[in-house]
Amino acid sequence: MNTLWEKYAGVLVDYSTKVQKGDLVVIRATSYEAQPLVKEIYKQVLLKGANPVVKTAMDGLAETFIKYADDEQLGYIDPMTEIEYEKADVLISIGAPLNTKSMAKADSKKMAKRSAATRELSNKMLKRAAEGSLRWVIADFPTNALAQEANMSLDEYTEFLIKACYLHLDNPIEKWKEIDKEQQRLADYLNKTTKLHIIGEETDITFDTTGRKWLNCSGQCNFPDGEIYTSPVEDSANGTIYFDFPQIYRGNEAQKVRVRLENGKVVEASAEKGEEFFLNMINMDEGAKFVGEIAIGTNNMVQDITGNILFDEKIGGAIHMALGASYPEAGGKNVSGLHWDLIKNMKNGSEIYADDVLTVSYTHLTLPTIL
Repeated sequence: MNTLWEKYAGVLVDYSTKVQKGDLVVIRATSYEAQPLVKEIYKQVLLKGANPVVKTAMDGLAETFIKYADDEQLGYIDPMTEIEYEKADVLISIGAPLNTKSMAKADSKKMAKRSAATRELSNKMLKRAAEGSLRWVIADFPTNALAQEANMSLDEYTEFLIKACYLHLDNPIEKWKEIDKEQQRLADYLNKTTKLHIIGEETDITFDTTGRKWLNCSGQCNFPDGEIYTSPVEDSANGTIYFDFPQIYRGNEAQKVRVRLENGKVVEASAEKGEEFFLNMINMDEGAKFVGEIAIGTNNMVQDITGNILFDEKIGGAIHMALGASYPEAGGKNVSGLHWDLIKNMKNGSEIYADDVLTVSYTHLTLPTIL
């Protein structure tokens, strides 16, 4: 019987990124904690006849960089990293943080400058992915830091991760193929519509999706996965939206975020906690005030906030709206150094209309019913 890490690596290599012979595969890990999974991915990439390169980060370097780097250094992009984004056929990134709060006290203005500086790298990755010349996936390895953030023991968090990824099943790839088929049904329906209207607690907002594509996320770029998303027309968002869940970005938290948009742009924004950080992020560049994504979460194995966006944006019974960079593959044109997924709980009678037809309905503490 395959070990958990063999099964996990198999999904990432065979299903998520479809590694082929001769591929240049860059495997990244945010700490040495992910060693069991990274080693298994490395082995399976070799068995595919591909060429793996491993890059492991050292805990605390990002905090040190933001603390001591000057403006010139904040804007510098090293050529080795540029080559990765230009040459890699596959990027596999494994998150394994030792401290999820390491950046909580970092200078938010310097963080915004750094994000703006790396915008071109992000754009390059998204463009190559849209063209099909780059496959990528982001996944996590269970650590005590992630468990603590989710208010779980390490064993509890590991079990949660396994089930959210369907790794407890004998054949998780077959399960993700089933999910792909069901989600595609909703994506196909939404692709025939041009207007999205979301109604919920302190929320009444509309988006134009004319000429945009709803995409089905079933484990190819994120793992676990479970969402359907698009990038709305840039000047189309109008209305108000309230995000009751805690919103976490780079170790910083904003709570009870309220946003009002006119003609696509944020014109009012507030947060009951973390407002200064939130406002600094959405003011980092012009594109940060526009909507880059609107998405419906569908992973029924994820029901509560964990403090980890990889899981939280997939909550079955939630939506998320990202401010900042949009997705070229969805037809998005917004450019920004920011992409902050803001998650909204919908399990309180909220509704989603497409072309004025009730399409997804939510009742108190139940999952969405796709009509």
